Amino acid sequence: MGARKKISADRRKEALKSMYFARLQNVPTSPRKMRLVADMVRGMEVNRALGVLKFSSKEAAARVEKLLRSAIANWEQKNERKAESGELFVTKIFVDCGSTLKRMRPAPQGRGYRIRKRSNHVTLFVDSKSNNEDQN
Repeated sequence: MGARKKISADRRKEALKSMYFARLQNVPTSPRKMRLVADMVRGMEVNRALGVLKFSSKEAAARVEKLLRSAIANWEQKNERKAESGELFVTKIFVDCGSTLKRMRPAPQGRGYRIRKRSNHVTLFVDSKSNNEDQN
């Protein structure tokens, strides 16, 4: 059983070497608010997505913009060249729930209201258009 897990972990590491992504963990905003921003840029060309995020009024947009720049840098590092305009696209972006801090707020007549301070994890994949067509 242990050898089987090791093989699957090795295979997963090899698969991740050919993917270009960036991950942002424990962002102190609710996943619902972050998903609104993630939906704005899903499937877009990266330069256009950077423009959309830069001029968005949402607070989460600044964090996703920084994450997208990191994913582009990761692509450039692995391919040992600069990305040309119109070459890279946001192939996948998803938001998962992180840990929730549970707090109590004093309420009238000795009660306490529960406050849930949510957090999330964002994962963003970028790739060139030719690689997307090969996979589909």
